[in-house]
Amino acid sequence: MTLRSVRFKQVDVFTSQPFKGNPLAVIFDADALDTAQMQAIARWTNLSETVFLLAPTDERADYRVRIFTTQGELPFAGHPTIGSAHAFLDSGRTPKTPGRLVQECGAGLIELAQQSAARAGDDGGIPAQWAFAAPPATVTPLPATQYEPLRAALRSDAIDFEAQPCGVDNGAPWIVVRLASAQDVLALDIDYEALAAVAASVGGQGLAAYGPHAANGPASFEVRCLMTGLGKGEDPVTGSANAAIALLLAQQNRRPGERYTVRQGTAMGRDGRISVNYDDAADKIWIGGAALTVVDGSIQIA
Repeated sequence: MTLRSVRFKQVDVFTSQPFKGNPLAVIFDADALDTAQMQAIARWTNLSETVFLLAPTDERADYRVRIFTTQGELPFAGHPTIGSAHAFLDSGRTPKTPGRLVQECGAGLIELAQQSAARAGDDGGIPAQWAFAAPPATVTPLPATQYEPLRAALRSDAIDFEAQPCGVDNGAPWIVVRLASAQDVLALDIDYEALAAVAASVGGQGLAAYGPHAANGPASFEVRCLMTGLGKGEDPVTGSANAAIALLLAQQNRRPGERYTVRQGTAMGRDGRISVNYDDAADKIWIGGAALTVVDGSIQIA
């Protein structure tokens, strides 16, 4: 069997400290790989997502990505978007427009912009970073008949039903649920089978639970993402889910201002940090965070 070597990076996303964020495998120069090969590599890396960088088919894009979990392909995901941008630039490549990147993916063209820590509203030690403009999403309110099943699945009486739980699909489908406090989020001990049924009723494949921190807390909100499809378990730090939460906060008139911060991964011993910025003039929501390369080398591909 003839093997070829291509560049490989493993990037830690939504953190400026190694091993505190969400790891991402990035395979460069993947145009010759087919879907089955990509899926096999994603199973082997055994990370929540593996990204394959390809030449763009749209002249407006800087690069194209295909995003795989261990179970299947996603049209969009947030931490792979930030991680791919970091890996692309860290490899010495340059954007077509300084300070801007355009990623082509299954969900279309995703715009990224470089942000300073001050613009990001950083209160959690995040340095200068990149942010993506959240893609369009469909929102499906959870029927009231599912409230008691949801309460039972989450084993929690702290759900804030005044902020109606909703399915939000921006390329990654979540059921978004607000809890009374950050501590209630951290205390969740869910019934995965029961949650899968509730999430599926609004097209969700996982739970994005969030709750506010106290005014002097480490961030505005604590978030946990618990997956019921395309793999099970907790995702350390999740861009698509935070984009979904930000959208619902705006739609439900609960956003805390033009910008806020999120802490995620605490229950797993991580310390992921995400910045959210509302650009009302452009009608965009920016989801940002730091990233760093932890492993840099090559991978052998048949």
